[in-house]
Amino acid sequence: MSRTRYALGSAGIALIAFGAFRLVTQVPFGDLIILVGWLIGIVIVHDGVLSPAVAAGGWLVTRAVAPRARRYAQGALIVGALVAVIAIPLILRRGSQPPSKALLLSNYGANFTVLLAVIAAMSLAAYAVHVASERRRVPPPTERNNAE
Repeated sequence: MSRTRYALGSAGIALIAFGAFRLVTQVPFGDLIILVGWLIGIVIVHDGVLSPAVAAGGWLVTRAVAPRARRYAQGALIVGALVAVIAIPLILRRGSQPPSKALLLSNYGANFTVLLAVIAAMSLAAYAVHVASERRRVPPPTERNNAE
């Protein structure tokens, strides 16, 4: 196991070094400065906006959703957020490019809404299957328990 770890670690370090070398030798200095600024900005956005929003969402789900359904709600929220990361920039940039770039001509807002509805429906269906399978596992009450 340790040989595999060392091999994978060495390959990772070599690829990072190769990427850094390519950045320094083939990208203009001005673009590197923009890249560094973008990287600093994305860390600030992640740590200042996204992480607190995810923590607040988790707290709300914990408070508002019953424990049995919580994992399905959390799964739907995670998948919805992953889809939103891709869809929101496309929604915001719609119409910003000439018609020859047909990718940005789709109605991403409507498609995003449909996809979120499908995610919610699949989460609800998975929860319903879970509840139904739990009910099948619970033994029926005996006559003695009904008399009590």
